[in-house]
Amino acid sequence: MQQERKPVKEFDQDGDGWLNNDERKAARESLAQQPRGRGPGGFGGPRGGFGGRGGMEAAPEPGPKVTPADVEPIPNAALYDPLTLRTLFLEFENADWEQELADFNNTDVEVPARLIVDGQPYPDVGVHFRGQTSYMFVSAGRKRPLNLSLDFVHGDQRLGGYRTLNLLNAHGDPSMLRTVLFYHVAREYFPAPKANFVRVVINGESWGVYTSAQQINKDFTRDFFGSTKGARWKVPGSPNGRGGLEYLGPDAADYRRIYEIKSKDEPDSWKALIGLCQVLNETAPENLEAALDGWLDIDGVLRFLAVENVLVNNDGFWTRASDYYLYWDERGCFHLIPQDANETFSEGGGPGGPRGPGGPGGFGRGRFGAPQQVAPAGPADDQRPAQEAQVRGGANPGFPPPGFAGPGGGRDGRGGERGRGGFGFGGGPGMGGVRLDPLVAANDSRKPLISKLLAVPALRARYLGYVRDVAERWLDWNRLGPVAQAYHTLIAEAVKADTRKLDSTEAFLSGLAGDVQPAERGFGGGGKISLKRFAEERRAFLLAHPDVKAASLPQ
Repeated sequence: MQQERKPVKEFDQDGDGWLNNDERKAARESLAQQPRGRGPGGFGGPRGGFGGRGGMEAAPEPGPKVTPADVEPIPNAALYDPLTLRTLFLEFENADWEQELADFNNTDVEVPARLIVDGQPYPDVGVHFRGQTSYMFVSAGRKRPLNLSLDFVHGDQRLGGYRTLNLLNAHGDPSMLRTVLFYHVAREYFPAPKANFVRVVINGESWGVYTSAQQINKDFTRDFFGSTKGARWKVPGSPNGRGGLEYLGPDAADYRRIYEIKSKDEPDSWKALIGLCQVLNETAPENLEAALDGWLDIDGVLRFLAVENVLVNNDGFWTRASDYYLYWDERGCFHLIPQDANETFSEGGGPGGPRGPGGPGGFGRGRFGAPQQVAPAGPADDQRPAQEAQVRGGANPGFPPPGFAGPGGGRDGRGGERGRGGFGFGGGPGMGGVRLDPLVAANDSRKPLISKLLAVPALRARYLGYVRDVAERWLDWNRLGPVAQAYHTLIAEAVKADTRKLDSTEAFLSGLAGDVQPAERGFGGGGKISLKRFAEERRAFLLAHPDVKAASLPQ
């Protein structure tokens, strides 16, 4: 990971806190003279592709021309309405906007653009490329992930009540559904980002379908916790993330290297995090649940761990101990929040995967977030009401219970000296994919949030009950299939017309319920198995697992 460069202070001649066109031009010229670890298209040169397809594929054809007048506004649907496909229009000042974004990647510079949504203009929206492998392994001219800051210049500017948009490119996921489906299931059990699909038009050209996933910021805590107060940390994605809540001693500097604070940096926040790690690591199993009561959302963490395991998040806590957020609420309780879900429903392998070097409270219907309107689109009319109900959530109003108090493989598939993650490609019994052991990392000292909690018999039993619940309910294709089909139908025509997408139309079509061909398999393993096949094989494996079979379902 490169350290972010910060040219804004140097080139902000008018002192307004951001760079106008002339200031950005000077900054680009200066940056061009500095050595970089990669070309503007990613590692390995101007068309990118460290180990990828950057230098071997033809440049894509431009997308269709689209204007705001060509699109019917959808003013009454919420921003993250699950079956609304909005079109976002971005207008950049410069024709070489893509190169400009690449030049400023991994800096503190945002490129301003005019955003138009449902006929409403939003001026001076800050835009930058986001992501790590989803950016580095995608060549210029292909769809790269975008971050939009509505409040970049105008502090009170919002879109549908939100200040930030994350537009993701479904890297490694030919089905394009994994992120939306994972968060759909996760929100049944704990707070997780809202997500849906949007079409993006840039300087009059369609760039196709993106996943729009909610930013984990004050807007998120407002939605799910009813407060914008508290402290937030991000544990950035890394093959050796080390964000397993190990106790590293009393010095906050040792934690700052792992946990990136995203809220106001205050000593009390670090003191609380360090205290949590110490109690978690140094308390005897028979006393741990009582010691953590009110300090850690134990039940929420067990659900988090269960969903990540059952749906095999290949970037998840069980393998990398990274790619998640910690939230310390104003009552003093810690919660875990997932992020980066494109490598879920995974066959196994990928960076940080199990075979790399070193080792293999409800808030109404839908549990978290109010039910939303659904725009006309997708399934046939006779199927639509049932599918809409499933997509909107609320299928099991009795679970989880109202309110909530607060998630690598090894030699035996349950952690041990080979349970360190790494960079490689795996799969197989207890090592990722559909046969990932539900007790993976249970003995991994680097992941005490798993190993210490599961050492408590009552918590281990409750966790296994959640594993069984997720497997029985959400890996049942009769339940998950209609949800996936509704999303698939919503975006199918737009995906077919998308010239900038990362995988073929054939891979998209087969990614739902067919067989994805080896040539179409995305980096990281997420695209190696269709969603239907994953659900069927993973469900069969888990429900035959002796520890899961013996578990009691949550009440």
